[in-house]
Order: sequence, then structure tokens, then C-alpha cells
Amino acid sequence: MARNKEGLVLLIDVSPSMHSVLPEIQKVCSLLIQKKLVYSKYDEVGVVVFGTKDTKNDLTAEVGGYEHVTVLQPIKVVDGDLVDVVQQLPRGTVPGDFMDAIVVGMDLLIKKFQETIKGKKRICLITNAMYPIKDPYEGTKEDQVLTLAEQMAVHGMKIDCIIYRGNQKRDPHENNVIEKNDMLLSIFSKKTKAKAVHVESSTSLLGALRTRNVTPVTTYRGDLEISSTFKIKVWVYKKTSEERFPTLKKYSDNAPSTDKFATHEIKLDYEYKIVQDPSKVVPPEQRIKGYRYGPQVIPISSAELDAVKFRPEKSVKLLGFTNASNIMRHYYMKDVNIFIADPGNKKAILAVSALVRAMKEMNKVAILRCVWRQGQSNVVIGVLTPNVSDNNNIADSFYFNVLPFAEDVREFQFPSFSSLPVSLQPSPEQQEAADKLVMMLDLAPAGKEEFLRPEFTPNPVLERFYHHLELKSKHPDTAVPPLDESLKRITEPDPEVISKTKLVIDDFRRHFELKENPKLKKSTRRLLKDKSSGSYENQSTDLIASTSEVKVETLGDLTTVSDFEAMISRRDSPEWVSKAIFAMKNKIFDLVENSFEGDNYPKALECLIALRKACVVEQEPKQFNNFLSHVCRFCKETNLSSFCEFLASKDVTFITKTEAEDSEIEEKDARSLFVKAEPSS
Repeated sequence: MARNKEGLVLLIDVSPSMHSVLPEIQKVCSLLIQKKLVYSKYDEVGVVVFGTKDTKNDLTAEVGGYEHVTVLQPIKVVDGDLVDVVQQLPRGTVPGDFMDAIVVGMDLLIKKFQETIKGKKRICLITNAMYPIKDPYEGTKEDQVLTLAEQMAVHGMKIDCIIYRGNQKRDPHENNVIEKNDMLLSIFSKKTKAKAVHVESSTSLLGALRTRNVTPVTTYRGDLEISSTFKIKVWVYKKTSEERFPTLKKYSDNAPSTDKFATHEIKLDYEYKIVQDPSKVVPPEQRIKGYRYGPQVIPISSAELDAVKFRPEKSVKLLGFTNASNIMRHYYMKDVNIFIADPGNKKAILAVSALVRAMKEMNKVAILRCVWRQGQSNVVIGVLTPNVSDNNNIADSFYFNVLPFAEDVREFQFPSFSSLPVSLQPSPEQQEAADKLVMMLDLAPAGKEEFLRPEFTPNPVLERFYHHLELKSKHPDTAVPPLDESLKRITEPDPEVISKTKLVIDDFRRHFELKENPKLKKSTRRLLKDKSSGSYENQSTDLIASTSEVKVETLGDLTTVSDFEAMISRRDSPEWVSKAIFAMKNKIFDLVENSFEGDNYPKALECLIALRKACVVEQEPKQFNNFLSHVCRFCKETNLSSFCEFLASKDVTFITKTEAEDSEIEEKDARSLFVKAEPSS
């Protein structure tokens, strides 16, 4: 018997009120069987439906009652036929009694497994719980549920309840029935291992059923070291982990068709040969790894590699606490782990709970140094976030996220949108249109179920893969099916929502008119000549709108401005901004200093305008303002004051505070550099 074998009974409500959602139930149940065929081929599954006109179950014949409950498929090992069973669910004609169905499901599990696979027996109930259940022969309905919960605990059973509630309107009587049924189902959660999930849409239903049972495995068991004298016994599990495609294995069909014991496996052997003499094979003892170091390849033996590796001792140590606001969400790396106290250690449970609640109250997080296994070659630094449980049966815990080292952080320098000139910021009307768009497309509107909740949203790529795999198992030449309509609601905008928000979307489009930005064929110098000789400040400041894909590192003499724009737009290193500005300053100085009767002034002006625009976009006003002052002082001292007059005629000004917040120049002082001082009387 497989160690992780599970016995599962699906209890499916097929009464009239469930007919609209049965196609989605068939899909999710089919997916469950398909995944078990891939990952858990020894699991056994049975299917029971209730709300049918007919009755077919052992208890009806043995003790009577339990009407309108039909065992579609007794418990058996999963196979392709089981997929066909759940894809062809009958449509019932009478109200379903979910309590009778639970009793029939328990009877199937007890008779099939008796005292074996404790903790691996599961019942999955899918219903809307809209019909009243029958009164028991003795006691109350609550007593009946308590008795069933006790028997589940005795036989090591778990129950998952998926309660589907659509958006249809209900009368007060139906609401009373629903409240009573929800109260009865909640008793299972309190008295046994049970999970109840309420969903309101067919899309959420697809992700509500746990289609793959993953046995939790501890990443770490040991001490959480607060200090050398204070340690808490903890267990660490993975809280989230990316679900990947199943491993596809190489397969050989060369085995004789009559060989029933053929494994069809393929074994791979590798040979290493000398380039100069391919006939000679290099044995393992003569092979060594090498690492690139400049033009050289440095050989390092496995013994040297082991010696240079850092091998810390297994431990989890507290480094300190910090405010939760100091740890940004984008710092989180990899999967999320959960820290719980050792389940059998009451002192550890109390210590963890006290620490969790203290950190929560003070809005603090802890920074840990973690080495999960002995001999692990890397050290993990992470943040421990308190998680206060709202369930009396579940202890408090911590969430753990890995934090990056300096080498892991990618810094991208972008100017602040709010610090750009007023002309480049959205108007109040544009901001209001954007606010309305965000509000109308809110996935979690007040009073309604949140759409696309991660825990209820299946991966459409994986769903489609498993569906195709099931089709190919029956028809090897079948084509890849189109994406299912229910999965399209995950990957594409909901047409119903879009139609309701059309006016808001159209209003947003009107306020943000998009225009094509044609590729400029004229040179920058020609464009400047074509412009009027007046102020250039009203020209578009979309600097670096069209830059070359070639990574420019120096400024050429003929293409100075375009090279500068390409250089300053590089984002492979934060140093390119300062390098480009420094190079442009030197170029302007050279042009002015080597000018003969002002022949280089237009070229210097062109470069100066480009530098000014770049300093506005990159929010470096002081770089330009200080440079402009320095150039003018230099010109006055070296008999080149005609250049200052040339700049004044072209209305060149300082960068003001309205254009860049860091500027110290007010609007009224923008042209102060070229204002002649009045002679003293």
C-alpha cells in the first residue's frame, strides 16, 4: 500500500438548484481525477450524488431511509473510467439532503478501509445547502452533527465542504434555511478536521476543490535562538510553492509489444573526448572543472571546491527587530515559509504566541539568519512577520520571507513623476478620470465576493494541460483543445464588467488622447533651425523618446546630441547619467573655448539645450544651474562675453523650482544671470 495513499468520496449535490453550476463541478472533479492519475495513481475515489429521483446505496437496503442518495461509483483505484463518471453527472429532480449524503459517504469509507489509512480518508461535499434536512429519529439536528463529527474523529476522517452560493435573489424562508444549514456545517469545523469554503461564482468553484493532495514536509525542525540562553522549539513548513508541470520522461517504444514487463525507460551515457584526438575518451579522474577569469580558464578541483565552500552549522538565529514599515513588499524573494511552535511542546506554543502578539502590537518584524540543513552551503537572511490566528483551534504562527543581499537588488533610476514640470503632470480632470477607472474595475467591491482570489483561482495553463493529457490518453492523435470558457474568465477581462464600465473607459480615453510619435528623420540641428528663434521652453520635453539601440559610451563630434541622449538613457548602470552629463559639460566648454568669432556658438547652444532638458527629466537641476553660472563666469573672464549675449538672445534660463523641486532658483530669478547690473550712483 502506498504510504501517502488517500481514500476520497465525492458527495455532489445534483438537485434542481445546482443544475446551472454542474458543468463547472464536472470540470473540477475531472481535473481532480486527472491529477491523481499523474501524481497519486494508487489513490481510491468514490462518487455519490444526492437529489436524484432514484435511490441506490447500501444503507437504504440495510436500515432504511437515506432516500434520493445514489452511489454512482463505489470506491476504487483512480482510472480513466472514473473521469467519464464525473463528466456525466445526472440531473436530479428532488431537493437534496446533504446530511444523508455525508452518512452514506462515511459508510463507504468505513466498509472499504475500516481501521487502515487513518488520517488519509476524506469526504468532499459540494452543495449549496439551500434545502432543509430531515429531522433525525432521535435528538436534534445539532446532536446528529455532533455524533457524526465524533465518528469522523474516531475513524480518522476529514471533511471538506464547498458551499456554492450564486447571485440569485432568495426569499426570507430560503435565507433562514441557509443560515441553519451553515450553522450545522460549521459544527464539523469545530469538532473535527474540516474545512468549509463559500464561493459565489463558477470561476471560484474551479479553484475551491483541492485537486492535489500535497503532504507537508518540514524544512527545519530545531531551535529558534533568541539568545544563547533563550531558545524556542519550532517547525518550519512551506506555506506557498509554485505548482509546476509534471516531469515529462523520455520514453522508448523499441521494446517488443509482447513484453508485458518492459519499462520503456531510456538510459543516457556521456563520453568526454579530447578535441585534438576524438578517438580518445577522457576518464573521470582526468577531468576537472574550470572557471572563466578574464581571458583565462582557472581549473579548480572538487577537493578545492569543497574546501572553499562555506559550511555553517544548522541553526535559526534572531538578529534583531525592526519596524514593519522598514521592510518593503518588493524585497520578498522565493516561496513563503510558516514558522509554528513544536506541536507537542506547550511551553513552545505559549512562547511563540506571546512573541507573535507582542510583535503585532508593536508593529515589529524580526530579522533571522537561517541555515536549514547541516552542511548547507548558503545562509539565508529573512524577515519573520507575526500571524495572529483568529481560530481558537489554531495556534499563532509566523510567516517567513527571504530577503535579498546587496548583490540581489536591482536598482533602476527613474525620475519621480510628481517632480516633473507642471505641464507634464496630469490635470485634475485626468486624475479624476483615472480614479473612476480604478474604482469601477475593483476586483473586491464592497458587499461582494472578491474576484480572482489566489486561493480560488486555478492556473489556466495547468488546467488546459491536464485536460489535453486526458484527451490524449483516449485519442492519441487528438488536437490541443481551445481554452475553456470558464478559464477565459481568468485570462481575459470579464465582458460583463467591461460593458458596465464602458462609459468610464471612454471618459478615460478622451482625457488621455494617444497620438502617434513618428520617427524623426531630420537631424537635431536642422530641427532647431526650423524652430522659431523664440523661447524653447514650450517644446516637448520628451527627451530620449527615440534613442539608438546601440550602447553609446562617448560623445561624437558630429552626433553629439543624439549620442548624449542615448548615453543618458542607458539603464544598465546608474553611473551613465552622471557620465553623460559630465561628458556634455566638457563638450560645451571645448566648443565655446575653441570658437572663432562665434562659429561654434550654435553647436554649443544645441548641446546646452539638450543638457538642460536632460537635467529636468533626470531631476538634476543643480548640475545645469551651476554649470551655466560657471560657463558665463568663464566667458566674462576670457573675453568671450559674446557667448553670454548669444544665450540671452535665445532665452536660455536656469532650471526653476516649478520644473524641478531640488532647484534653488525661483521663477522670477530664472533670467537673472543675463540681467546687466545697474551702475551705482
